[in-house]
Amino acid sequence: MTEELYWQWVTRTTPGQDQGSLAAQLRTRLQDLGNEELAAFDKWFGQQMRRCYHWDLWGAAYVITGCDTDYGFAEFRCFLISLGQARFEAALADPDSLAALEAWPLMDEYAYPFVEDYDLIAGQLYEERTGHELPFVPSGQAKPAGKQFSNRPKDLRRQYPRLAAMFPF
Repeated sequence: MTEELYWQWVTRTTPGQDQGSLAAQLRTRLQDLGNEELAAFDKWFGQQMRRCYHWDLWGAAYVITGCDTDYGFAEFRCFLISLGQARFEAALADPDSLAALEAWPLMDEYAYPFVEDYDLIAGQLYEERTGHELPFVPSGQAKPAGKQFSNRPKDLRRQYPRLAAMFPF
């Protein structure tokens, strides 16, 4: 598994692609991999999940949707990964850059930047084949990196001006 192939496979076809078709697309791509390749893919995914386990990105998720749980933030990080390498790296450098997305997946006409269990697909396939789980690799430290964001509206507007303009609270 190369980095280039990893990013090709996890990237959604359009920013607004629904999570069901996104997950089915990845599952189809992974089905032909051998067990060692599945484990390598899972390792790549875990590395990217850890890279974006950062308070600045959680603050962006909070502005967009009010995301306030570890589980929700894990699904948001899967969404970030699904945007592809260029957008992922841009969000790591500047979470407010997410305001430049031309479309968002929607649920009930609201932005829904979450992909449920996207990080588990390789492990599920591996377990279906072998009856064993892939080795557990945590998707982050005990706490996100960086300084915890303030959820005060004026602080959020200052830290995420473009996102706050798009998603007023």
